[in-house]
Amino acid sequence: MNLPNKLTMMRVILIPVYLVLWHLDFAYNNYAALAVFIVASLTDFLDGYIARKNNLVTDFGKFMDPLADKMLVLTAMTCFCAMGRFPDWALVIVMAREFAVSGLRLVAVDNGRVIAAGWSGKVKTFSTMVCLCLMHLTILPIPIEVLDWTCVIVIAVTTLYSGVEYFVKNRDVLNWNK
Repeated sequence: MNLPNKLTMMRVILIPVYLVLWHLDFAYNNYAALAVFIVASLTDFLDGYIARKNNLVTDFGKFMDPLADKMLVLTAMTCFCAMGRFPDWALVIVMAREFAVSGLRLVAVDNGRVIAAGWSGKVKTFSTMVCLCLMHLTILPIPIEVLDWTCVIVIAVTTLYSGVEYFVKNRDVLNWNK
């Protein structure tokens, strides 16, 4: 297993660590969970960079990297949703987009085409991870409700935009007449 794939697997392993820290009752557990989330998020950027730079792209990495990313982000969103800080409708938007884009990619592969991550998808991933990091912080000089709603709006808008863009740019993949 090459280094990028090891980093991807590290991200998967960090997800239950994040959850345990999130649920443990000790002072500043949210910051401990945040530290794990940041490390896991950084592996998402690092594994792709190393894989492309060193020609270490593998089928396992193509499959597991986006799955690990979705698992990490949805885990954090679900935790905030359970606290009432992330609305369920926004979580559904994120999940629906992820399922829809994954389905589109499966149809494309079946037709011999690969749909690479677009720029808007990268912006969505980055902004989502930054927003989730900010939501862990409880000492910011703005009310937590303002922070939460700002983050929810950024996540929802970038998620919707990137999802629509994937379908518009790849609408020819979906042949409605077959």
